[in-house]
Amino acid sequence: MGKIEQRLAELGIEIPSSAASPKGNYVPAVRYGNILHLCGHIPQRVADKSLITGKLGVDLSVEQGYESARTCAINILGTLQAELGTLDKVEKIIKVANVINGASDLFGEVFGKEVGQHARSAVGSNALPLGIATEVECIVA
Repeated sequence: MGKIEQRLAELGIEIPSSAASPKGNYVPAVRYGNILHLCGHIPQRVADKSLITGKLGVDLSVEQGYESARTCAINILGTLQAELGTLDKVEKIIKVANVINGASDLFGEVFGKEVGQHARSAVGSNALPLGIATEVECIVA
């Protein structure tokens, strides 16, 4: 077990045991050199595979949106581990596209400021696939 996996255990965070399962004609990650471009990840809970659905500000509070984005980031960690073998190989979270701090805060918590702090784009949408509340994608070295 690597240092980052130990950190996750200390934080009580369980990540998926496999990469995200695409819901269309794409792959979970594309490696170009030492950069991984990850697809948008959905808020599917690890424990029961249920989705966090609804619209922020209508069906969900800001706090629930935060948890939804955090859940997306947890799923990103599962894809990274599947792609890299260990999360210790993550050198830098380069950029994250989402609209709320849940994912950004998780990456900082797990990897620390030097590796986890990143650039970010805020992306909004009037509707997301499967009725999900948030979707998060990122670029990682």
